[in-house]
Amino acid sequence: QVQLVESGGGLVQPGDSLRLSCRFSKDNICTEALGWFRQAPGKERELVAATAKGGITYSADFAKGRFTISRDNAEKTVYLQMNSLNPEDTAVYYCNADRAIQASPGRLIGGCNSWGQGTQVTVSS
Repeated sequence: QVQLVESGGGLVQPGDSLRLSCRFSKDNICTEALGWFRQAPGKERELVAATAKGGITYSADFAKGRFTISRDNAEKTVYLQMNSLNPEDTAVYYCNADRAIQASPGRLIGGCNSWGQGTQVTVSS
């Protein structure tokens, strides 16, 4: 029901910054919670950061102090600002929309299960 489109990925050097964008087609109960996930080659998809209406946020340990998630309802867009990027941050980054955040395990819940197609982030010298 909710369409998500990511953009902003690319090739950067260690220490650089990157800002990812995810535009959603409508704002409803299925966009109460918005999150960024990533999946590196050979690894499981993992939650990076999430935000929900009411000021609830979640950040993975590796993202704290470096990555910031924000939401602009007027633009129907959620952003992920990534600073001090490391080669270990190389992955496909996906946008996810649902009703709520579950911290353990890190995921979004509620049955909406809306995903974008992903945007590639490569950090290399």
